[in-house]
Amino acid sequence: MKNKDGLLVVFSGPSGVGKDSLLQRLLEVNPQISLSISATTRAPRGAEQHGKDYYFLTKEKFQEIIKQDGMLEHAVYCDNYYGTPRQPVEEGIRQGRDVILEIEVQGGAQVRQKNPASVSIFVLPPSMRVLSQRLHKRGTDSEEVIQKRLAKAREEIQKAEQYDYVVINDDLEECVQEICEILSAEKKKASRSGKLIEEVLNNE
Repeated sequence: MKNKDGLLVVFSGPSGVGKDSLLQRLLEVNPQISLSISATTRAPRGAEQHGKDYYFLTKEKFQEIIKQDGMLEHAVYCDNYYGTPRQPVEEGIRQGRDVILEIEVQGGAQVRQKNPASVSIFVLPPSMRVLSQRLHKRGTDSEEVIQKRLAKAREEIQKAEQYDYVVINDDLEECVQEICEILSAEKKKASRSGKLIEEVLNNE
């Protein structure tokens, strides 16, 4: 016997910390994990597909879902709405999957407030120096943009204490293992084990 419901996981960290690599590896080592798909009112880019990369919605449809409390969180960025649809996340959790929301700090705060049972994990770089090196190594941004990203990273890292757990992405495999251990331990918490305890008592 085991707890059947999955976890809602808030996953945050500054740009350049390696969140995408961590999540890709987590999906490889743990088939019970799935990533939440965000919704947006911006137009698809390149080969992006509806329902795979994003849920592409009209502004009217997005606002309608907000009114129906159908978004776990949402924000407006560059005149476009972005958010996390509630229904597919809750469906995944009911199916026993751990659903991860890769989300910035502001949206993470909204999710944690609405869902106190969620598990929040903040990914730190080993140091600001290493983070700067990683951003420069990408070779995709100008020096001005990199400095803005580093300034934003400092703001976000100062809010890391608001999260349940903090992990440092120094070694990818070690960090993935730590996250797996966190999720495993969370499922064994007595506060999540009401159904399990009841099953034991009724199984005479």
